[in-house]
Amino acid sequence: MLSGSGSCCGSRSLVIYCYCRRHGSAEPELFIQPSWSSQASRMKGSRQTFLNLFCILWLLLLLKAASSSPLPHGKDPRPPSLPFGLYKGHTCVGCVLVVSVIEQLAQWHNSTVKAAVERLCDYIPEKLQGFCYVLAELYGPHIAELIDREMNADVVCHSLRLCKQDPGQPLCHLYSPPKVGLNTAIRKAKRIMKTSKDLKIFMGFSSVCAFPLLADLCEKIKHVLRNKLPFEDFDGDKFSTFPTLRGYHWRGRDCNDKNTTVYPGRRPDNWDAKSDSNCNGIWGVDPKDGIPYEEKFCKGADSKGVVLLGDSAGAHFHIPPEWMTVTQMSAKSFANLPTAFSDELDWPQFSEITGFLNSTIGGWTDSLYLRLRKRNRCNHRDLQNISQNGGSSGNLLSLIKSLARNQLLDNPAIVIYATIGNDVCNGERNTLAHMTTPKEMLSNVVQALRYLDSHLPNGSHVILTGLVDGRFLWDNLHDRYHPLGQLNKDVTYSQLYSFLDCLQVSPCSGWLTPNETLRNLTSERALQLSNVLKEIARSEKFVNFDIFYMDFPLRKTAEEWRKMGGEPWQLIEPVDGFHPSQIAAALGTGITWQKALHEWPQVLGKENPFNDQIEAIFKDQGGH
Repeated sequence: MLSGSGSCCGSRSLVIYCYCRRHGSAEPELFIQPSWSSQASRMKGSRQTFLNLFCILWLLLLLKAASSSPLPHGKDPRPPSLPFGLYKGHTCVGCVLVVSVIEQLAQWHNSTVKAAVERLCDYIPEKLQGFCYVLAELYGPHIAELIDREMNADVVCHSLRLCKQDPGQPLCHLYSPPKVGLNTAIRKAKRIMKTSKDLKIFMGFSSVCAFPLLADLCEKIKHVLRNKLPFEDFDGDKFSTFPTLRGYHWRGRDCNDKNTTVYPGRRPDNWDAKSDSNCNGIWGVDPKDGIPYEEKFCKGADSKGVVLLGDSAGAHFHIPPEWMTVTQMSAKSFANLPTAFSDELDWPQFSEITGFLNSTIGGWTDSLYLRLRKRNRCNHRDLQNISQNGGSSGNLLSLIKSLARNQLLDNPAIVIYATIGNDVCNGERNTLAHMTTPKEMLSNVVQALRYLDSHLPNGSHVILTGLVDGRFLWDNLHDRYHPLGQLNKDVTYSQLYSFLDCLQVSPCSGWLTPNETLRNLTSERALQLSNVLKEIARSEKFVNFDIFYMDFPLRKTAEEWRKMGGEPWQLIEPVDGFHPSQIAAALGTGITWQKALHEWPQVLGKENPFNDQIEAIFKDQGGH
């Protein structure tokens, strides 16, 4: 172990987690010393150590808290004693996906399984390699032995006890069962593999957050996941200078995180003659006439921000297919892994409503925010994506409290209310019984609108978006090969949907099913809930905003894409087979914009005649 002034606080025979004080320093360091992987090395530097540790903790908590499936109502039924505190269904899915990738890497590169594991860890960015090495140390030898004996990923994960069978329920599997049968193969695998003492110790930890030194960090990460507020926000105004962890990927970037009165979306303080109080990049005084630029270019310009209240589609949930396609896999494929994890596997910076960066995940970026900014450059940075994976009309009542809008000091806002699926989508065996009823939908939405009426500045607008008709998913994907099945032509979306449904982690049991009757009943309920939204828009009146309704534009999006020579399946996320893709998001923006432009032009505001002058003087206005 360590000698001299460094003494370790504890040890394992394979994995060492220890915080040590070197040479009297109060700064802790994390050491990971696996014996199986030759790539493991000591992580140097307290800042790098913190980043490594932070990414690992964030990933573990994310896997628990940020499933793309709907959030449970009321108390979380997931047992807390499972490894890392994970729900066993997600643990099983993660195991099967990783083991499948390892097996395919060995096949594609004609290598040993051990070499494939090391190759996969080499692909992972340095910040997360420690986590990969730990898992490789604990599970790698067992995975290698079983794969070498021609056991598939389902058998491996059941024998590792990362997939479990509920009493009275069938064994869940992604792949076709072995010839001897799944039960027989698992029993054989368990006889082959005698779980090591180290593995038992690791499985016994209910959560990495049980370590005292990690407790505070875990609590802060949990706070971010629970409240959807920026992890790094020094002045407490709900805006940040950091991109991820609910930072400026989700809300306009703060231009002064030491001043709570400076943030995107506020009306300018004294026309920003001396400083930029609303972070739109326009400030100072024109030396020619002494008039502040903000007053000259933005007064009477009908400036307004855009706010999305939504779900995983609005947050733009995306798992890159190259993470699971070994023929495309490289270190470059995983370069965005830390960013993706720290944004909850969402990409709001490319999304349909609040996207502002050029897409790096395929397709292109077009958004309501970008079009509003182009229409009036005084709207720069005024965006908020208040969405969560699993968002529904019910849990949005809590999420809406993270809205940042001061009724007296800020500009009006255009609020898009778009929970397009989770009120009918769940992973329950009796899915119909767990869908939101029209009565519940009415109550939830009206409560949300009343909250908005008490927080939005006068002159705001709200657009209610109807639910999607999810039959589009099965119709266009069920017989196609999933990225995981591309190499051996052995996994279709139908198989994936059945696997997730069996584990009760399906993002939508009512639509992702071979049962046509159930798919139709789910769409019937979705239409009923959309009609509730339509009636609310017709009949309800509020003081500080007017209200409109539009259908979710999936059918029109598909028509536009066909005209461009595309196929309908390309409008669906390839890995989860459920969410709208980057292409669908960009095309949907144009449809939404045209409807608003022709039917509700007052929502979009006037085109600013000073846009060219703003650009000439302030260039990119400080960027995003």
